[in-house]
Amino acid sequence: MELSITVVVSSFLSLLVLVPLLRFLNKVWWTPLCIQRKMRSQGIKGPSYKIVYGTTTEMINMMKESMKSPMELRHDILPRMHPHIYTWLKLYGNNFLNWYGPKPQLVVTDLELIKEILTKDGAYPRGEMPNYVKKLIGEGILSSKGEKWAKLRKIANHAFYTESLKHMIPAMTTGVRAMLDRWRQYEGKEMDMFEEFRVMTSEVISRTAFGSSFKEGENIFDMLKKLAEIISRKQFQVRFPLIGKLIKTQDDIEEDRLDKAIQDSVKSIIKNRKEQMIDGEEKDASDFLGLLINASYDPDVKKRVTEQEIIDECKTFYNSGQDTTTSLLSWASLLLAVHTDWQEKARTEVLELFGREIPTPEGIARLKTVNHIPNPYFNSIC
Repeated sequence: MELSITVVVSSFLSLLVLVPLLRFLNKVWWTPLCIQRKMRSQGIKGPSYKIVYGTTTEMINMMKESMKSPMELRHDILPRMHPHIYTWLKLYGNNFLNWYGPKPQLVVTDLELIKEILTKDGAYPRGEMPNYVKKLIGEGILSSKGEKWAKLRKIANHAFYTESLKHMIPAMTTGVRAMLDRWRQYEGKEMDMFEEFRVMTSEVISRTAFGSSFKEGENIFDMLKKLAEIISRKQFQVRFPLIGKLIKTQDDIEEDRLDKAIQDSVKSIIKNRKEQMIDGEEKDASDFLGLLINASYDPDVKKRVTEQEIIDECKTFYNSGQDTTTSLLSWASLLLAVHTDWQEKARTEVLELFGREIPTPEGIARLKTVNHIPNPYFNSIC
């Protein structure tokens, strides 16, 4: 009898160990190999899958190698920013399969397939963003789908349509003037243009989209910048789900701290803005945050937004709006510094149209040379 009980207990314990092990092997070995075999049978090749790590080790090594030396002044930045994609495109063709750990990623550069993916409604659903990315940009318009996406998109469109943008010009002018005043202190010295544009765009976005002070916005931007640095380090890390929950790294702890601090800061801005609107201090609620708060009181439940959705939208626009604008201004400035003839054309056009006066919305629309500069057209001719 005792022997039978021992056998049963041993069998049960073995199953407790064996089942998770089989699931683990299925996830990191059998399923990836089946996917790889299936894709190759359809002509989609790529670097071979390595158990657990996929192709992440090769990606990291290629990126480290590409960053060893300074980059030449050229527009062909793919070999620099994504050397693994550049290398594998040449080896395996326009479409290939690579691996983030056991997770497959199909890279598509064939124009016809891209068109089909972007236009065939519902056939290619958007994948879920990793949780650590959601901490950076929230579950706002960039990661939402369906009715939620349509609801948030409508609010964003209303906040940033042409007439609304015209009302933002005074705040933009103030931010640019403050930046130019700082630049005068650097006369004859080097300065970090990217950082200067980052500060300026932070101030403009804080005031125009959220009606908050630069100090409040600057604090959020600084925390988002630190959080982005942590996330960039985690991009190619392979973590086991159970171990990741039980053991937190220093980056995990700092990531959670920053996420909570950003949430608290945005909540504080929302709370202050609501109080101003209730007390009648805020007469114009047409900026992005004002429209989001108004939508939170919409009588139609389907159109109503929750406080967490407001927070996520604020995180999305604080991060994405500032990052894209800063990068665009920095790259355009670099091109103008290299191609001084275009710099002179742009300067002459502005002085002829505005002199030393502040540009107007109507005048800005008439700038032909200047309006070429942020566009791909300018990149193609430089």
